Amino acid sequence: MDIVLPGEGGRSTPYALVGQPVQPVVGARFSRIAYAAAHVVADPLAMTDPWSKPVVDWDRTMAFRHHLWRLGFRIAEAMDTSQRGMGFDWTNAQELIRRSIAEARTVEGADLASGAGTDHLAPSAARTLDDVIAAYEQQFAFIEGQGGKAIMMASRALAAVAKGPDDYARVYDRILSQASGKVILHWLGDMFDPALKGYWGSGDFEAALDTVVAIIERHAGKVEGIKISLLDAGKEVALRNRLPDGVVMFTGDDFNYPELIAGDGGRHSHALLGIFDAIAPVANAALAKLADGERAGYDALMAPTVPLSRKIFEAPTEYYKAGIVFMAWLNGHQDHFAMVGGMQSARGIRHYADVFRLADQAGLLADPELAVARMRSLCAVAGVSE
Repeated sequence: MDIVLPGEGGRSTPYALVGQPVQPVVGARFSRIAYAAAHVVADPLAMTDPWSKPVVDWDRTMAFRHHLWRLGFRIAEAMDTSQRGMGFDWTNAQELIRRSIAEARTVEGADLASGAGTDHLAPSAARTLDDVIAAYEQQFAFIEGQGGKAIMMASRALAAVAKGPDDYARVYDRILSQASGKVILHWLGDMFDPALKGYWGSGDFEAALDTVVAIIERHAGKVEGIKISLLDAGKEVALRNRLPDGVVMFTGDDFNYPELIAGDGGRHSHALLGIFDAIAPVANAALAKLADGERAGYDALMAPTVPLSRKIFEAPTEYYKAGIVFMAWLNGHQDHFAMVGGMQSARGIRHYADVFRLADQAGLLADPELAVARMRSLCAVAGVSE
């Protein structure tokens, strides 16, 4: 099967599909905790002003969560993959969290954790640490009131107000001491959100690491684990090696996840990844191999997904959500390629062409004929002719 795609210099060139769709292992049991950070499906027919008044297709959004649960994944809900802070506000997030928690109760073995942040508080409106604490408390109260588990997301407001490590410690100490259950922390790098530069009160990694570890040690009984998203395997391993017993590492490294999940023979990372939204069938099959002790089979399946992930998460990294939703459209999980905030426009046609090629090579086009038909339509809109 062939398709004409734009290439280097804007030249259109034929591409012959080579991949065989990887079949997931339904009912597989994993030896790693695997959270997929899930996207939301917009309703383009209801959006009259997609930049400022996003409308969600709740049926398709929930259907995608069932897809992930069927493949054995836990869901990290209302995280940055769902465009929190980039077109998807706290009002919509509350509805998403409420619906997802209710939906999870209908599925045997389903699990999810939801993002608690401060995004309803504009960074410019935050004057004191108490403002930030109050904002976190409001979101924690909502999630815990629904019977959910919280992921304590990094806060733009805290980054704007904090003067140093002690301020971060004060906020995290307060929130963790009050949490009703165990919490997952999230260290999100500024490549994902430039407003988080210098998070933990320092631009120096070693100093920030000391701050994080000290917070976790003080609250080890309240911290299930920490997700680190710095796209640097060495930094993740450095934190992983210092975690107290009973606190787990969740890799958020969408560049180096296969080796971090597999581990070094001593320690390994669990996973909380946006890329799992896009590569769920292959990740499922690979994690099933790893659970069976078949490291070579795990590596063979995961390795082709890495170039795809690196392309989707290329700089400017914060626009990776466009590639995630593009993959869902190609694979028939939604009928359109429209996003809240119009974010599909954040990447160009050559980027999407590269994602298409790499998805094919990784065995991630579930129905190649459908994927080709949809890619041709996108190319036609962009002026690429056969």
